[in-house]
Amino acid sequence: MLPEKPQKLNVKRKTNKIMRDTSRVITQLHFPDDRHRIPKIIARIMKLPDTAAENLLAQIRADFSERHEDIGHIFERHLNAVKRYIPQDRALNDVQKALIGAYFTKEYAIESAALFNPSIVPHPDQSGLKKGSLRFIMSLRATGEGHISSIVFRGGVLDRNNTCLFDPISEFVETPDLQLDPVYNRLVFQRKLNEMGAISGITGHILSQLPENFTYKELLEKIDLLRTNRQFSETDQNRTFEVMWWLANSNYEVRFHSDHRISERVIFPVSKNESRGIEDARFVQFLDDRQESIYYATYTAYNGTTILPQLIETKDFITFNVLTLNGKAVQNKGMALFPRKINGQYVMLSRQDGENNHIMFSDNIHFWQESQIIQEPEYPWEFIQIGNCGSPLETTEGWIVLTHGVGPMRKYCIGAMLLDLENPAKVIARLKEPLLSPNKKEREGYVPNVVYSCGALIHNNVLVIPYAMSDINSGIASVEVTELINCMQAVA
Repeated sequence: MLPEKPQKLNVKRKTNKIMRDTSRVITQLHFPDDRHRIPKIIARIMKLPDTAAENLLAQIRADFSERHEDIGHIFERHLNAVKRYIPQDRALNDVQKALIGAYFTKEYAIESAALFNPSIVPHPDQSGLKKGSLRFIMSLRATGEGHISSIVFRGGVLDRNNTCLFDPISEFVETPDLQLDPVYNRLVFQRKLNEMGAISGITGHILSQLPENFTYKELLEKIDLLRTNRQFSETDQNRTFEVMWWLANSNYEVRFHSDHRISERVIFPVSKNESRGIEDARFVQFLDDRQESIYYATYTAYNGTTILPQLIETKDFITFNVLTLNGKAVQNKGMALFPRKINGQYVMLSRQDGENNHIMFSDNIHFWQESQIIQEPEYPWEFIQIGNCGSPLETTEGWIVLTHGVGPMRKYCIGAMLLDLENPAKVIARLKEPLLSPNKKEREGYVPNVVYSCGALIHNNVLVIPYAMSDINSGIASVEVTELINCMQAVA
């Protein structure tokens, strides 16, 4: 039962700070803006005298080998990316091959600008821990040059007293292997094309020739077959092919090395839809109908102009499937999935209108068509807008939802509300005052006066909240669950 007179909250800020590290770099393919320059660069490399080439490569290896686990493999991969520009009548020696790969490689410091907007979930492996401890995985939004965002991870343990002990951070960062031949469900693919207004005789012709679950390679084969044996207007066919490629390339799989640390893994933008960043992943440990765990994360893909809500699924944080979220109710930011079905349906929080907290229900996790408002700005610290701060957390009293509110001077604070367990569209209670407001040490940063979270967890009846400080670094706060609920005001 909620008390008639709310008590004062005792929120504890932990000493842990998750700081950006400019030394954490990945490698990327480095093309000049004008692709016509590529053959000229290759020609200059090939003209180098043997001794000069060998000395140059030795210096490159000396400068960069300790920053990357297999620099030779990286050079080989990037050499293959420019092979079509190399004269076919020229045989290259190993030094020239490596140098060409090096010239078309660059480093990218993934955390150079910021490390913020964390979420936290229990680790899939809880073996070998002391009694009362919990191993966790924390995801964070890392931002580097050009303000491009990616997802990075940290691992650690919360002990019985909720002391946060982070694992050592690897000096290396790994970009994953991209699965170029993912499998698509024909019905889901068709529904998404229909939603995009792209269903036509052309898409029907191609899809009718594909099995129920088809691969990217099979899709390309059917497109190439129709291109070769044209049956529709060439202009219409090419336009349809572009749409189908766009959709297929928005759904992909990445895979990391299982023997590498969690802190080495970074999910960097892959598709054109997320070319300018992957923003604000909200991870949740989801229990399916068989009570087996799968981890989902909603995030916002950004291409510099438009946003696209996406879904990540993983069971082990080694292999990640990236999928599009579909439907007219997933057109804005801030989706947060409940950790289980309720009354046989998936449930998700969202902010459709940029102002209010919404909830939506669906029989299919990939499709969301309708939403309803469950909370509007009410108090001065949230008059501009409100939204969620991650997936709801289940307690015997109801679903705890961390919220964010924007007030005067664009000040972001974190609040909380309580939803009914079986009818989560019903708000039972909420905090009148913020749970967390930016203090003097937290208000300076890339975006000042902001505290924000993408997901918390409950451990030993304590709510553990990782949170961003002014979009630059992150910290951790905690509050007793019972105390938090007792401080909420009942909603009539």
